[in-house]
Amino acid sequence: MNPRRVARLVAAALIALLAGAACSRPPAAVTGTAQQDGWPAYAAGFVEEYLKSQPFFAVQAGRHEYDGQMPDYSAAGIAAQLARLKDWRARAVAFEAAALNADERFEREYLLSVIDTDLYWLERARAPFTNPVWYVDRLDPDVYLSREYAPLPQRLQGYLGYARAIPKIAADIRANLSTPLPATFIERGIAGFGGFADFYRHDVPKVFAAVQDPQAQQDLAAANEAAARAMDSVKAWLEGERAHAGGNFALGEAGFLEMLKATERVEIPVARLAAVGQADLERNTQALRAACERFAPKATLSACVQKMQADKASGGAVAGARAQLDALRSFVVAHHVVSVPNDQQAQVAEAPPYNRSNGAYISVPGPYEKGVAYTYYIAPPDPSWSAAERAAYIQGKAALLYISVHEVWPGHFLQFLHSNRNPSKIEALWVGYAYAEGWAHYGEELMWEEGLGDGNPEQHIGQLSEALLRNVRYLCAVGLHTQGMSVAQCEQMFREQAYQDPGSARQQAARGTYDPEYLKYTLGKLMIRKLRADWVAQQPGASSAPDPRTYWQAFHDNFLSYGGPPIPLVRRAMVGEGGSLF
Repeated sequence: MNPRRVARLVAAALIALLAGAACSRPPAAVTGTAQQDGWPAYAAGFVEEYLKSQPFFAVQAGRHEYDGQMPDYSAAGIAAQLARLKDWRARAVAFEAAALNADERFEREYLLSVIDTDLYWLERARAPFTNPVWYVDRLDPDVYLSREYAPLPQRLQGYLGYARAIPKIAADIRANLSTPLPATFIERGIAGFGGFADFYRHDVPKVFAAVQDPQAQQDLAAANEAAARAMDSVKAWLEGERAHAGGNFALGEAGFLEMLKATERVEIPVARLAAVGQADLERNTQALRAACERFAPKATLSACVQKMQADKASGGAVAGARAQLDALRSFVVAHHVVSVPNDQQAQVAEAPPYNRSNGAYISVPGPYEKGVAYTYYIAPPDPSWSAAERAAYIQGKAALLYISVHEVWPGHFLQFLHSNRNPSKIEALWVGYAYAEGWAHYGEELMWEEGLGDGNPEQHIGQLSEALLRNVRYLCAVGLHTQGMSVAQCEQMFREQAYQDPGSARQQAARGTYDPEYLKYTLGKLMIRKLRADWVAQQPGASSAPDPRTYWQAFHDNFLSYGGPPIPLVRRAMVGEGGSLF
């Protein structure tokens, strides 16, 4: 095993040392037989061919020779991508395991999981033909607007290529989507595509206002208006589909289990999957009950959580989150939670109109970028809601703290600082859902365990409210897609078992229909916690150590050295075969 995979223990602190700076492999075409070319040439060739076929993904990864180019989302273009994926898979499978070293075998399994994930969503789930959210999630122009990888005039030229492609993409979206569509899909599509139109007209011109080039400004106005009209047309079409809403959003038991196997290498019966999620919900509910006995004695759990949520951050959620980040970074460093590879900081901003279906997220530059900022976005409440619902939607400062933990320290931001410097471009470019969201959600409980908040019950309730939210996502995903649960039943569960406000409960229940993967927050967290316990148990002297936390930084640094593959692959590398995932 390559030394970068092995965490070395330094004295009593047991701090993992990860080997040096990332290096890139020279690109090569995917030609010749697999065994003749060798794995490094194939892997490098795969990366280059994939980026060429998906140029907007390449731009987001930091390959700006692709600026302004967009993929072909026509039915023929999607069919061509499917054919490429199957060819790439066959070539990867052709490598005999015995001819590869340990790192190459790991990278091959990683690459196969990347391909199988794309194949599942394109071929098995047929997402481009059934789910408008598939497109909403792939059209965010933030890379040109917020990432300062080049001077503004240069980024404007890239954005113009993007905007000029939108009318054809909008036509392809309408041609591809089969009707009737589920009501939740329609509403998310209306909000997403309508949000894009509004954003093109009102927000994008402000970003590029400083460009002193009359022709470029004229081109921008024309491209924005054409793109906005195209998105308005998709929105209007979907509004017309409201009267015909229907269709089945559920993947079904077989499809759901196939999703877990293809995308995460998790194989588990539905009954066992549901039992695991229910057990974690009950564990967190018990912890909430104990914290509420200190924070709001004799109050119901719902009233206790509402009391925590009523204590808002000064200056609003964006300002409140911005004020939290320095203290969180200092805590991570002082408590040796995990290594911090550099001095980068995350920015905080309000989420743009097209991407407000969830409360917070982070925009992450890719592994080819150098010195580009990460942006942590927080969404305001839907203006169409009542004043009471809008006020309730804004998180209390204790819950906001753990959202900042999730998105920044030591969550997504820190995890991507590690993955972006991975020597393997495959391991740097593709970070899986359960790995990324599992790590960020795991980080919330980890920080409480490490002493964040000094035992303050209000802060513990903030952490637990986020855990219960993810528990109910997990159970709703299983229920909605395999057990006939209705959206209304899921919404009720968010209100009664995760203690969510009405607006959030509606939003989260709807999300479960078009994002069945949102169980992966808790799924990933549970796999990481079990892996940590099993890894620590294998360390010399662990059985007699007074505090297993002395091993945790070594575990975290080791875990983050793998990029972001399915967690079962990391488990096999870190503790060997055997043992349960949970």
